[in-house]
Amino acid sequence: MKAWLAAALLLFALSAWAQEGWVPKTAAELVLLDKVRAQPSKVEVKVGASATFGTLTINLRSCLVRPPDQAADSAAFLVITDSRGKGEDVFKGWILANTPSVSQMEHPLYDLRLVACH
Repeated sequence: MKAWLAAALLLFALSAWAQEGWVPKTAAELVLLDKVRAQPSKVEVKVGASATFGTLTINLRSCLVRPPDQAADSAAFLVITDSRGKGEDVFKGWILANTPSVSQMEHPLYDLRLVACH
């Protein structure tokens, strides 16, 4: 039931963004910060693939950009799990490159920002 609801919401969000002219892309460039070491790292993840950073597994489900005739922005749908936990998602949702504070991952050891989709 939860999987069906999540899939329905994802399709609704994608269709709404597609109507506004968002263009699908194949990869996302992320910057991940290890808060303990104060060391940022750039990571590129392809749509449908996963990347590992520390104890996090980052799965990119979708990556969209606005068309050239609109203000530049990127949006990525991410599912992030932490191997230190019980395998539950620590973040699941959309992240915007230009307004990261709207939706951000809260984690005691790591921070994540979307740079761009390409």
